[in-house]
Amino acid sequence: MAQQERSVRTRAAILRAGAEVFAELGFAGASVSKITRRANLTLGALYFHFESKEQLAREIVRAQPALVTSEAATGLRGAVDITLAWATQLTRDPLLLAGARLVMDQEYFVRSEEGNSYRQWTEVLLPYLQEAYAQGELRSGVKVLPLAQLVVNACTGAQMNSQLDSERRDLPERLRQMWTLLLPLVATEEAAERVMEALAPLGHEPHVVDGTMV
Repeated sequence: MAQQERSVRTRAAILRAGAEVFAELGFAGASVSKITRRANLTLGALYFHFESKEQLAREIVRAQPALVTSEAATGLRGAVDITLAWATQLTRDPLLLAGARLVMDQEYFVRSEEGNSYRQWTEVLLPYLQEAYAQGELRSGVKVLPLAQLVVNACTGAQMNSQLDSERRDLPERLRQMWTLLLPLVATEEAAERVMEALAPLGHEPHVVDGTMV
């Protein structure tokens, strides 16, 4: 049992060290020697758990959705909440930071049959948006899968630009702005108002004028 616990701790240490190095240097700049030095472990310990740098990067990307926690909201509110939880937790979770840095390098370590982070996050959003559709929160004619893909693409672009402008400190606000523009286009007026009330700054009550949230 003690040996098994040590193995679990060692694997966790490698994941964290790998995430920190990937977040700082990207996939190309990271090396197994840098990762093991960061973890204060031997190369043998790393290779016992991961056969290569590529496999370690795949594991970090694969773990992303499970790291994000939010309130148990459903439907359209749930979709909004999960994106804002990701944006908020990103700055303090090294694995999420690594995933954000690795998003543009996936061609070097993700096998096509395994899928990629775009597909992962689309699959995270889909149940919320499918529920929103079933509950009548979305406008007639809105397609759930393309909407999920659009949100993932927008969030990815927002985090990349936020990194350049503010080291991602303003990412939650960028996503609030994204939803402010998007909700009136895809949601019913009632659903959009209800969700936007939770996003509005204190002292500002949003309402819809000619289909636009103000």
